Amino acid sequence: MADLSAFPVTRQFPPQHPDRLQLYSLPTPNGVKVSILLQELGLPYEPHLVDISKDETWTPEFLSLNPNGKIPAIIDPDGPGGKPLVLFESGAILVYLAEKAGRFLPTDPAARYETLQWVFFQMAAIGPMFGQLGFFHRFAGREYEDKRPRDRYVAESKRLLGVLEGRLAGRDWIMGADYTIADIAILGWVRNLIGFYEAGDLVGFSDFPRVAAWLERGLARPAVQRGLEIPARA
Repeated sequence: MADLSAFPVTRQFPPQHPDRLQLYSLPTPNGVKVSILLQELGLPYEPHLVDISKDETWTPEFLSLNPNGKIPAIIDPDGPGGKPLVLFESGAILVYLAEKAGRFLPTDPAARYETLQWVFFQMAAIGPMFGQLGFFHRFAGREYEDKRPRDRYVAESKRLLGVLEGRLAGRDWIMGADYTIADIAILGWVRNLIGFYEAGDLVGFSDFPRVAAWLERGLARPAVQRGLEIPARA
């Protein structure tokens, strides 16, 4: 049995199955990327719900896992060379798990880098822009009298949806016929934009029928449906 006692986070979230990959997360657009991929891959793992409303990411134990204090993060007891590996940043985790399992990331070098560019597109553009729109439309920012910040993120979110709409012309998935970690990275954010953030009308989501059809295809996948609920909220 693997011994993970050297990792302080295991004092905060004691593992019941230390031989399994340990997932520290919450069902947010970033968190569900990893749980969806784990469900798609069928890898054994143990999820730990990290409650950000209770500042559980800012404890010394969690910060020893991710000094940036964000979910998701993992400990793989069977990392490279058979040694435990700690990893944070959802994009890095997606790449690691896809390469570990040999699925959802092309092995052809050109296709691999093309997939990675769309993962980074989500990390650099879709996540930050959609998240700011959510703040200014749904959360504390909606009380600001000056609507210029909100309108800036509305315009940028529309532009990014237009980029996706163009990419999906003649394609079922971001990379064409094959579903990849690029789709997994983006799905939760688009779902959140029109669902939890209630910004569908604001961004004119009906003007992006290819994105809507792609989202529907993704959400119909059983592994996606399961992953969206992991770790289960209390």
